[in-house]
Amino acid sequence: MQTDLANQVSSAESEQELLKSFQEIIPQFDPEKGGLIPALQSAQNLFGYIPEEAMRMISRSMNIPFSEVTGVVSFYSYFSTVPRGRHVVRVCLGTACYVRGGKEVLAAMQEELSIGVGETTEDRQFSLEVGRCFGACGLAPVVMIDDQVHQRVRPTSIRSILEAYRDDSEEEEL
Repeated sequence: MQTDLANQVSSAESEQELLKSFQEIIPQFDPEKGGLIPALQSAQNLFGYIPEEAMRMISRSMNIPFSEVTGVVSFYSYFSTVPRGRHVVRVCLGTACYVRGGKEVLAAMQEELSIGVGETTEDRQFSLEVGRCFGACGLAPVVMIDDQVHQRVRPTSIRSILEAYRDDSEEEEL
């Protein structure tokens, strides 16, 4: 339990440091030249999501109403206001994928990761999302992890697909 508390404190301190860094780069984005979205993208890249305080900084710095900033963030599915995992898993539920077992693949993914759609695993390794079409209908059902497409995925293959990403993250931590 003390380790969890230490991680939370460390995480809060590092987020404060990131906010200070972000405050310094906001002025490079000109609201008159379409700078809002690039500023939001920078925040997303820096934090892994867009914290409310970063949106407030953008609003103040660019003299844009906070409601407009949050409206843009909520409109685009790329942006997230909750921390995302190191790997973003997207299960396609477009027509072809749905018909060929996408719903079952999603259920297996939720069970394997112990999270629901829109959630992130406790270790922040994986976030789970649903997509409507990845343009790979002939390969259905399709799962994308980060930018890598996995084709003709079966519920029974979920564990082995995820293991490759888990091993990758463990090697980088050493």
